[in-house]
Amino acid sequence: MKRILFVLLVLALALTACAPKQAAPAGDTLKVTDGTIVKTYTVDDLKALGAVQASDKGVAYIGVPLKTLLQDAGIDPATLSAVKAVASDGFTSNYDASQFLADDTLVAYARADGPLTADEGIFRMVLPDQGGLLNPRLLVELDAIP
Repeated sequence: MKRILFVLLVLALALTACAPKQAAPAGDTLKVTDGTIVKTYTVDDLKALGAVQASDKGVAYIGVPLKTLLQDAGIDPATLSAVKAVASDGFTSNYDASQFLADDTLVAYARADGPLTADEGIFRMVLPDQGGLLNPRLLVELDAIP
């Protein structure tokens, strides 16, 4: 009887370990870091930096230019080789200087007609006309890469 219970316990643990991992929910803050500097932002923090608008696939988004956000965090965008966007579901996207320095590359916190949708999360990247892989939703972190 003990042997059967032991086998069932081991089997249950093995199945639990193999179960697909659930994506972490999108947080209410966005972390901006270069490995030394770490600053977190809320939607209100981004709104205080000023709002600009950019459109992608017919949707107008409101947000802050990525380069403005980096500068506010104390990171000089001119010294970077890349910026990596990290989503709460583990998806990442890397941007080169031509992308992260562009005036219309936004960290969006709203749509022109209201808040971001639930599947977009609290924050998302918007690179107009650059395709879905460069426009991650559920954004939780931006890593500045020297």
